[in-house]
Amino acid sequence: MIKEIFTNTGPKILKNLRNKDTNFIKNCSNFSFHSFGNLNKNKIFYIIRRYPSAGFFSNITFILNHLKICEKMKFIPIIDMENYPTLYNEKNKIKKTNNSWEYYFKNLNKYNLNKVYKSKNVFLSNLKFERDMHLDMTNIEISEYLKKIKIKESIISKVKAFQKRNFKKEKKILGVHFRGSTYKTARGHAFPLTVELMIENIKNLIKNYNYEKIFVVTEEEKYVEILKNTFGNKLFFYNSFRMKFLDSFDTYPRKNHRYLLGEEILIESLLLSKCDGLTYIKSNVISAAIEFSKKNQIKLHEVFLGLNSRNRFISKYLWYIRSILPKNLGGFKLKYR
Repeated sequence: MIKEIFTNTGPKILKNLRNKDTNFIKNCSNFSFHSFGNLNKNKIFYIIRRYPSAGFFSNITFILNHLKICEKMKFIPIIDMENYPTLYNEKNKIKKTNNSWEYYFKNLNKYNLNKVYKSKNVFLSNLKFERDMHLDMTNIEISEYLKKIKIKESIISKVKAFQKRNFKKEKKILGVHFRGSTYKTARGHAFPLTVELMIENIKNLIKNYNYEKIFVVTEEEKYVEILKNTFGNKLFFYNSFRMKFLDSFDTYPRKNHRYLLGEEILIESLLLSKCDGLTYIKSNVISAAIEFSKKNQIKLHEVFLGLNSRNRFISKYLWYIRSILPKNLGGFKLKYR
């Protein structure tokens, strides 16, 4: 009961673990060696697996840490998001696969997942982040491995088409990542901005840096409507799924919804990386956008309002209480890092 009170369980995965011995998988916390068969006797494979998974770019950060291990140990990396499903796995095949890694990215090598599980030398990774691993993909020790990950052309083409229609070279664009929904109550996470503070923030940046267009990424429909009413035709956005009340993972309103949530946040992060400036509360989405933008000259405007409580009960209400308090009585104040 105490563990339940102080643990944020998060959204649920649609699919269960596919391996027969689920108790072994759940209890196997350290990476371990297995010989599954006699194939590929001269190869050493390293299966990267995470369970339970988390957000899209948290999973990517997890993979980058393990790609570092693979390079150091001369292992062949294999990403298994089929037997160890993520939040983005669908019950049915997408693009002819059950491995959600292959929904969005090209395979790291030529080896087939099923044949790897019949191979002689196979290491299984830890299911969770190790203590000494990096949680931010912008960390120099793992960021270099992002170049090994190749996004599928079908997704790149959507990014290019949107960019061609909306990103004009003569216009200076501010990318805005405006988190809401569960981030208001997430234990130990940075507080997201209120609508009023975000409007104040954007106006400050337009005044001081001469931004002419605003590209906004947010999962809350009401945020888009309020910003449109405030900034008019300066504002534009990608047509991704947005919630009015519930979290995006608490509903299934369209075909292939979980797959599309992953595709949309990947596209939006790539588009953020094309902006001239970014304003945000630090998150994995922004870390990805910063890494994707390394060839661009991009101005960063990070806002920090403090961290939510790690107590599950307090964290549910603290953002809402501080959002209505006067600034001199503990209310939020706009602060840049």
